[in-house]
Amino acid sequence: MTETAPEHPREPLPLDSTAQLLTRITSQLGTQLSLVSLNGTRRPMHRIRSSAPTLVAVAHGSRDPQALRTVLELLDRVRELRPALDVRLGHIELNEPLLPDTLDGIGRGDAVLVPLLLGRGHHVRHDLPLAAAAASRLRTRVAAPLGPHPLLVEALYERLVEAGWRDEDGTSRSAAVVLAAAGSRDPDSDADARRTAAMLGDRLGGVPVLPAYASAAGPDVPAALRALAARGRHRVALASYFTAPGRFAALSAAAAPGIAAAPLGAHPAMARLLLHRYDQARAADAPAQGALTHLLAPA
Repeated sequence: MTETAPEHPREPLPLDSTAQLLTRITSQLGTQLSLVSLNGTRRPMHRIRSSAPTLVAVAHGSRDPQALRTVLELLDRVRELRPALDVRLGHIELNEPLLPDTLDGIGRGDAVLVPLLLGRGHHVRHDLPLAAAAASRLRTRVAAPLGPHPLLVEALYERLVEAGWRDEDGTSRSAAVVLAAAGSRDPDSDADARRTAAMLGDRLGGVPVLPAYASAAGPDVPAALRALAARGRHRVALASYFTAPGRFAALSAAAAPGIAAAPLGAHPAMARLLLHRYDQARAADAPAQGALTHLLAPA
């Protein structure tokens, strides 16, 4: 497959606080020092990469070609933040490489599967553990899904601002936001979306944020818009709670009466969150040989 350049220029990494900047400098210095042996010679790159578990980002997959391009751009951001880390991609369905093929390509060693999914659901609870267990030559962990988390909320907020949301919009009694998500029959997935909606409402200064779903759960976006209109909320923006473009994101945006934000995509906060989930999984007790550890509770 021939990749095309993104249609929009890459957004700059946001400025950090002094504490965050010092943390990043320390981390990058440690990475650079790890490239050098005690005798002053440079270590072979393959030996450096083997010192940490492979990060396997697990995307759902989509028939929309923009979805794969977006995920690849996100993983490029992850590699920029941690250059020595072996980062690979596997899909649950619809796109190659499929997750079993990615895991088979790693061979032996350690891997952390980080779902590029925004809440708990069937894929996180069942599909990923089954795929990991089938990779019997690997010591494998399944990290928590990306959401809920404050970094996601910050990315959602900035996507809304990019689409035209202004802070003064939050002072209007007629303003509201619909948080459009994929949907799941798992009640924990709904709880995760509602928690994210509440956090986004706080970030917007108290604006009502109502979750809506493209499948498997209700309300859908039109029903959420009607519910908000019944409360006098007629100026409604749509926050796109999707990792990448795809059919559900497009359907949700098409139903929006006004501002419709882009999916989270390769936002810098997404790259940081992906590494955070990876580090959380690594920080847990090391699994026994061939064992599978699940870390599915978002924090």
